[in-house]
Amino acid sequence: MSHTRNTGSMQASPRCGATTRSGVPCQAPSVRGKLRCRMHGGARRTGAPRGNRNACKHGLFSQEGIAERKQIRALLKESRAFLSTLK
Repeated sequence: MSHTRNTGSMQASPRCGATTRSGVPCQAPSVRGKLRCRMHGGARRTGAPRGNRNACKHGLFSQEGIAERKQIRALLKESRAFLSTLK
């Protein structure tokens, strides 16, 4: 093809700059009116939902769950120590 492409405005647009997995800044153009590109949070309705109700699904990492597992570990440690004294 012999037609020229108009890429001047694309190349002159501000870049995202978010750090990628490889550790280099993202070179994708940022979304209009935003600082990041569409892949790094510049698009509308991106990110976690407000309030994040998904975090309390099973309670494994709640304070009560952690305290319960700590008590179980202490009880197991005491019982192993008691059983070792019986031998």
